[in-house]
Amino acid sequence: MSTTNTNKSTVASSTVTRDLRELDVKTDNIYESLVIMSKRANQISNNIKEELHQKLSEFASANDNLEEVFENREQIEISKYYEKLPKPTLVAVQEFLEDKVYYRNPSKEQQ
Repeated sequence: MSTTNTNKSTVASSTVTRDLRELDVKTDNIYESLVIMSKRANQISNNIKEELHQKLSEFASANDNLEEVFENREQIEISKYYEKLPKPTLVAVQEFLEDKVYYRNPSKEQQ
């Protein structure tokens, strides 16, 4: 599963009630749709986590004392930015509904 970058501004910032019939239109199976979306959400989450760790690793040092950690404004701003991003699950659902997620089911292809 992969996709192009999603415009995060089009994703709702909170949970949205969805019609289940919308979610199974592409796969004809609600459970398959949920698996696709959950796998995509895990990918998004892992990407965000790696990106955050890379940015925060710039601030890491072996001899930080407690006062320096609390006073590091740039580190706090980076953390706040990532906290405000939409949840990976919401992004994955939006991508799925907009046909931005590539997926395939090998068992269906064999038939």
